[in-house]
Amino acid sequence: MSASAHPDSTDLDRLHSAVKREKADLAPESQPTPMWAMFLFFLFAIIAGSQLGFYTGGWSFDVSNPFTVINGGGDPRPGGSGAGAALDPFALAMKKGASGYAVCGGCHQGNGGGLPGQFPPLAGSEWVSGGTERLIRITQHGLVGAISVKGQGYNTPGGMQPFGAAMSSQDLANVLTYVRNSWGNEATMITKEMVQKVRDEEKRATQWTEADLKPFADKNVPGEIPAGPGATAAPAAAAAPAAK
Repeated sequence: MSASAHPDSTDLDRLHSAVKREKADLAPESQPTPMWAMFLFFLFAIIAGSQLGFYTGGWSFDVSNPFTVINGGGDPRPGGSGAGAALDPFALAMKKGASGYAVCGGCHQGNGGGLPGQFPPLAGSEWVSGGTERLIRITQHGLVGAISVKGQGYNTPGGMQPFGAAMSSQDLANVLTYVRNSWGNEATMITKEMVQKVRDEEKRATQWTEADLKPFADKNVPGEIPAGPGATAAPAAAAAPAAK
């Protein structure tokens, strides 16, 4: 007669269930993070955050300006207070236009050279240095179809898209002034008033073609040119000599 087996030795299901209930062993030298350490971390984060908020004035750029020491204070961003406020209208338009040109550079390239056959160059282009009205109309409503620039043919897929709805009159004026005075180009600046005048007069709903724009090839929008090449604004009056 064989000895009776232990009652648990053959109950495999019960054994497996017990194993599954066991917690996984921690790796050697590994212990859960103590509660006191977590408490100290959160306390430190709260104190540091409150001090940071206090000394930065609530994250105001004018207060937490990282360029204060470098630039002597003020807002170094285009259009901000500080050094930009002292620039003449032409220099300020060039500074802001350089930033705004980012929306154009993807096609016309950062150097204004364009891409052969597709995106015409802006550097040395007669379309850029020619009449200001044609240039404003193009950026306002776009351009589609084949065109000739510097004796070469271009046909942008889908055409140049209009920027009139996406950019203000001032933004367009800045970018156009920048384009007309970069990469060797030199021409009069385009002002916000010039862009607004064309906008008020032209309510076109479709893109232009080269043929449509021929009447405006050499036509300039009237208006005072405050600074830069061809400035028409009267120079500031000189200070009166001191009385002797």
